Amino acid sequence: MLKKLSSRILHFLSSMLLCIPIGCSQSGPTDRPQILNPAFDERLQNLLSFTIPLISVSELKAEMSTVYILDAREKNEYEVSHIPYARHIGYRNLDETVLTNIPKESKIIIYCSVGYRSEKIGKKLKNKGYSNVFNLYGSLFEWVNHGYPIENAKGNTTHEVHTYNKNWSKWIDHPQVKKIW
Repeated sequence: MLKKLSSRILHFLSSMLLCIPIGCSQSGPTDRPQILNPAFDERLQNLLSFTIPLISVSELKAEMSTVYILDAREKNEYEVSHIPYARHIGYRNLDETVLTNIPKESKIIIYCSVGYRSEKIGKKLKNKGYSNVFNLYGSLFEWVNHGYPIENAKGNTTHEVHTYNKNWSKWIDHPQVKKIW
């Protein structure tokens, strides 16, 4: 009986070992939006937990006038440039007053530089009862990589992007973008 039990345990453990590499190799959902730079996409797969549904930059561009757009970066980043119509909600110092007139069932697109901070804020919004929250996949960096417009604090079109720091700036590939941190 002990030999039979040992054999079953050994079989179970070897089956589990076969499953580990498969489970560890899966990074992000297979139906995630397309990213222009495959290396940036790989970085995002390792960075995000995919707890909030994703939306592509082209989808946001097509429906900008019908959704609420929230910027989850710090105020100084937002003031350098942001997606048109975006409201600043912040990250460390969350400004929940921007949610005052947003109905809980409205479609909300949240972004930051690459999607990490926006995913965290998106989870907070879901916990507050907002049911239709999406994380912009690739966030502001992917937006500008597509050549889509951004504006500064005065509402003027700009080509400057606050890239958080020098290390993150490598994910912006668009030649017209001036990277600052």
